[in-house]
Amino acid sequence: MKQYIEELIDKDEEFKSILLPIIDNKTVQEMRNYRQHYETSCYDHCLQAAYYCYLICKKYNLDYKSATRAAMLHDLFLYDWRVRQPNRKGLHAFTHGKTACDNACKLFDLNEKEKDIILKHMWPVTIAFPKSFEGFVLTFVDKYCAMSESAEVLKNRLFSKKAFRYAYMSLCVMFSKI
Repeated sequence: MKQYIEELIDKDEEFKSILLPIIDNKTVQEMRNYRQHYETSCYDHCLQAAYYCYLICKKYNLDYKSATRAAMLHDLFLYDWRVRQPNRKGLHAFTHGKTACDNACKLFDLNEKEKDIILKHMWPVTIAFPKSFEGFVLTFVDKYCAMSESAEVLKNRLFSKKAFRYAYMSLCVMFSKI
């Protein structure tokens, strides 16, 4: 996770107090062992999504506590989604919301809004429409986090190749003369 996000999270006592009972849980800590997008772990992805949900929902006077808790648990599936799971019926994108919600309900006392946010965070990939504004916030924050995590890695890979670096520099020089 980006250093500046970690620093912001570390300074926000209210955010930490909301998540402390969740992030101290051994099963939630296991999310660190599973990759979500390239080098980002499920834990780091969910923590970043939780922080953005917290900020947005708090700014707009929404239920930021439920949104923050649900965002931290929205990908609590504890398997490598790139590997076919013998007991899973259907593709990961369509099934992991229910898996995460089931796992979260076994560990924590979730309210109905939190359950719905976790279950429906994959809209519009799934047709299940979130019931709350907080559910839509996580839906869009989740997509934003996934795209930024992927873009960062792809950018680093692209610019680590000498041929691409020289081609990029050449294009910059050509366009700067126009």
